[in-house]
Amino acid sequence: MAEPKRPGHPRHKNSIRTEDSFTKPRDIERHSKLPYFLRMHGSITPRMLVPLGFIGLWATLITCISEFVYELVVSEILLTVLGFVVGLGISFRTSSAYERYVDGRKFWAQLSQTSRDLARHIWIHVDERHDADAELGKADLLGKVTALNLILAFAVSLKHRLRFEPYAQYEDLEQLIAHLSTFAGDAFDPETSEMKPKTSWKRGGEYLGLTFAESNPRKAIKRSKKNLGHLPLEILTYLSAYVNETVKGGQLPSGVQEAMVMANLASLNEVVAGTERVLNTPLPIAYSIAISQITWVYVIMLPFQLWHALRWITIPGTIVGAYIILGIAAIGREIENPFGRDENDLPLDKFCDGLEDELNVMASKKAPRMEDFIRSEDNSIMFDSSYPSLASKSTEDIRAGLRARTNIRAGCRRVTGGHVNGEKADV
Repeated sequence: MAEPKRPGHPRHKNSIRTEDSFTKPRDIERHSKLPYFLRMHGSITPRMLVPLGFIGLWATLITCISEFVYELVVSEILLTVLGFVVGLGISFRTSSAYERYVDGRKFWAQLSQTSRDLARHIWIHVDERHDADAELGKADLLGKVTALNLILAFAVSLKHRLRFEPYAQYEDLEQLIAHLSTFAGDAFDPETSEMKPKTSWKRGGEYLGLTFAESNPRKAIKRSKKNLGHLPLEILTYLSAYVNETVKGGQLPSGVQEAMVMANLASLNEVVAGTERVLNTPLPIAYSIAISQITWVYVIMLPFQLWHALRWITIPGTIVGAYIILGIAAIGREIENPFGRDENDLPLDKFCDGLEDELNVMASKKAPRMEDFIRSEDNSIMFDSSYPSLASKSTEDIRAGLRARTNIRAGCRRVTGGHVNGEKADV
């Protein structure tokens, strides 16, 4: 289960809090004045402490044996050959992982764009029948607000699904879909669905990147005794039903608008398929195992090849080399799934909050009518002349003013080299 949000506390915008260094995913809106090489939040360094500690002990052992007992030295040719192979493997691993990260961001950008477009079509083009009946118009208004809530619910439910959180009883989702009949809502069982809080040892192990401390991300899905369904697609079904009713009621008077709305629903379905492809098609396990084994063999062989030239400097040299090689490989593993809760994963919570704010702004005002903003006295069309003053002119005078505006503004820009406002001229 997703952890409930806790209310924040007022603080200065430039203040630094300890918990900000452990926020997952990293808050992209937070500004840090530290140079990149000193930053820990978002860095792979904490996960490298245990491997580097092992490599440091190993390099110390090999160095001491070579110095006091027997020289354990291999040809530097092995370093060159293995280095080439390791470079290819890490490059392939990192490029494939980043490609998945970019694909995840593209699909979420498509979700944001389509959600805004669909919400605008519904809010502007679906008629509210206040003239026919006051109660009917009120019902149409509430129906449009419900549809916008379902658009937001789709994004939030997809976020939870991509994080293997299969239920509907999450703080940011439950209120949006409490009125819907869904498999995810019916499958919730407090005895089997509530996840136990992590112990400090487990949290510390995850912070250090210890694999034995990581929980199975699909644990909640496997523990369910009922069919969990597919919540985002179920929400799309309800949205389609709403669109169907508006078409039957004649609230979408144009076939073009109806086609645009249906195309947006199809685009949201495409987002579901694309994000699930990114989530469920990782790098084949054979590649992951081979690259990991080759990388570790190379790192373990480093002190054998460095001791003859560096002597005691072999120990820090091996640690630095291991940090570079293992660190890049670890970054590839972390960003392979861009929808999780690691520091460098996509901030899906922020994206959903931003979409909610945008939909709320859209719904805060009724759909504008053309005469409300075009015929306004504040509509300064040209030369500081408002619509009412220009409406009293002839069409030929208005067109002459448009031609004059072109010449005046172009000439002023050439003279001043900047933007020009508030020119005065007779129309």
